[in-house]
Amino acid sequence: MINNRQHSRHPIGVNIKISHKSIDDITLETKDISDGGLFVAVDPDKMPPIGTIVKGQVQGMAEDPPVVDMKIVRITSTGIGLEYVNL
Repeated sequence: MINNRQHSRHPIGVNIKISHKSIDDITLETKDISDGGLFVAVDPDKMPPIGTIVKGQVQGMAEDPPVVDMKIVRITSTGIGLEYVNL
């Protein structure tokens, strides 16, 4: 398999709230994070398809972090890959 990744992945587990009209709000745990996106553990059948833009916000911080747009770019049997949009 060819690795087309532009950014190094860091295995970090943080809670992130993902929002979309098809799933409402769901809080998931990241498995890895990079400068370009993140991977979250989730049943892929419960998520919208590749190409969908969702909202994401890190949870559990003292102040409310920003809500960012992310695009679903990869779906596996263990979760989904999200790419940051308009950073």
